[in-house]
Amino acid sequence: MSQSGYEEILAPNHYFDRNFNIEAAKILPGEYYVTARDMLLVTVLGSCVAACIRDPGSGIGGMNHFMLPEGGGDQHDLLSSSARYGSYAMEVLVNQLVKLGASRKRLEAKVFGGAAVLRGFTTVHVGAMNSEFVLDYLHTERIRVVAEDLQGEYPRKVYFFPATGRVMVRKLKSVHNNTILDRERDYGQRLKAAPIAGDVELFS
Repeated sequence: MSQSGYEEILAPNHYFDRNFNIEAAKILPGEYYVTARDMLLVTVLGSCVAACIRDPGSGIGGMNHFMLPEGGGDQHDLLSSSARYGSYAMEVLVNQLVKLGASRKRLEAKVFGGAAVLRGFTTVHVGAMNSEFVLDYLHTERIRVVAEDLQGEYPRKVYFFPATGRVMVRKLKSVHNNTILDRERDYGQRLKAAPIAGDVELFS
C-alpha cells in the first residue's frame, strides 16, 4: 500500500506452523496482515506494540506491529507528529479490515507489547509511549479493547487466531540473542529518516 508518508507493508513472511497445524504469517516491525481465512498471525514484541483487531461477526481480523517515532513532542498530544504516524499505522490496519468486509462498528481489539527493553536507546520510555498511544487511539475511535498485556520488562511472542479471536502470549524472559532489539532499533532508525505519514481517510 503506497502512501505519501511512511509505508506500512503487508507481511510477506508466510509459513506452515507445525505446532498448531495451520498456515501462519509472521509480522515484523512496520508490517501488518489482514485475513478472512482460518490462519495464525505471529509477532515478537519488545518496545513495539501490536493491535490484534477483528470483527467477531465475520471472523475477519488482522494484526499490526509498530512503534511511535521519537521526537514527536508531548507524548500526551495525539496531534503530535509522532502520534500522527501511530494513527497512520492503525488506520492502515482498520481500512484493510473494512475493505475485506469487516464491520467497523463491530471491531474489537486486543493489544500487546510496549516493554521497557530499549534502555539507553531513547530519552523517553518508548514502550510506555506506544502503550498509551494505542489505548488512546482505540478509545477515540470507539473500538472496544477486550484484552491487553502492555509494558513490563520482557519481550513477548504473540499468537493471534483471527477467525476465533484466540490469543496466546508468551513472555520471553530469557532471550538468547539480540534479534528483537536489533530489529526494533533498525525500525526506529528508519522511522526517524522517514517523512511523517499523511492522514489516511477512514472507511466508515
